[in-house]
Amino acid sequence: MGESMGDSIRSKVEAGARLSFEDGMWLEEHADLFTLGELANVVRERKNGNFAYYNVNTHLNPTNVCVYRCTFCAFRADLKSPKGYVMSDGEILERAAEAERRGATELHIVGGLHHQLPYEWYLNVVRNIHDAYPRLHLKAYTAVEWDWFARLTGRTTRDLLKEFKEAGLGSLPGGGAEIFHPEVRDKVCEHKADASEWVRIHREAHAVGLRSNATMLYGHIEEARHRIDHLCRLRELQDETGGFQTFIPLAFHPDNTKLDHIKKASVLTDLRVMAISRLMLDNFQHIKAYWVMLGIQTAQISLSYGADDIDGTVVHEKIYHDAGSDSPQEVTVAELRRLIEEAGRVPVERDTLYREVVRTPHEWKTGRRLELVSS
Repeated sequence: MGESMGDSIRSKVEAGARLSFEDGMWLEEHADLFTLGELANVVRERKNGNFAYYNVNTHLNPTNVCVYRCTFCAFRADLKSPKGYVMSDGEILERAAEAERRGATELHIVGGLHHQLPYEWYLNVVRNIHDAYPRLHLKAYTAVEWDWFARLTGRTTRDLLKEFKEAGLGSLPGGGAEIFHPEVRDKVCEHKADASEWVRIHREAHAVGLRSNATMLYGHIEEARHRIDHLCRLRELQDETGGFQTFIPLAFHPDNTKLDHIKKASVLTDLRVMAISRLMLDNFQHIKAYWVMLGIQTAQISLSYGADDIDGTVVHEKIYHDAGSDSPQEVTVAELRRLIEEAGRVPVERDTLYREVVRTPHEWKTGRRLELVSS
């Protein structure tokens, strides 16, 4: 990198030492892409060797009707909009049955915050699926949804998390984090749960024994300092709880949103964000390249820029496709494995909790935790 600051950062990375906010800003403003990739790969291989993980999963978005009007969202619909929908119990269970037939280990459940649906409806989505298909891991509802459930019921989110866990909830997705800094958050999602609420809810989830993911939505109106601030806040909570499993940088898709005048982030930006995230989040075991948002080719390249996970088969994803994602709706296991191998990595199927999945022709079972595989 040539400069003393760059040499200092390189020394820290090689020694496994933590990078500061100032280090992160220097990387954002001065480091070239290839140096970022080189350094991120050092951390990636230290934590996960040459393995790259994927899972077999299906998405369920039970409703798109939403009380909020976030400027970046193309998925939501108004209560009386012809675009709006609410899935019936039968349709929801059929989606779960399809996931089971396909050999999925996970159902990813997120959606809109419907003005007229009671709390019990959301609870029963999880309870009914878990009762019918107990082997499916249910990763459900973002912190914004948990905040809404608390408003509906007047109860604490901690109590609600416990109730959902008893009903079959397995873990929380990382959505709703967007960008924590109020300079950005107040403009793109003014009324929904703020950064402190998002952090509090994930802290409570970890405290009641639920693991969760973390995200950051980039490529809209945020600046570099907002991204580094976001990563530092996530790192601080992970220091406290250790409950985050993976971090997923989410590339903003502007089509059909109120920010459709913004040009989608370039592949170079995607790779820079991926690499800097891997370097800053020293206490996160995994970084995911979500191919639905990045596109398959960029996700594949990301396996050399800090990412060790390429997500999964992802059937029936609506949120990002409504916003203009031109990636496929589904990728087969064979294709995922080919993409990983082509990138020079060793494919390993995982479940949601990062345990190795071992398959026979007619069955699957979980093996050891993948931190052991990669050590």
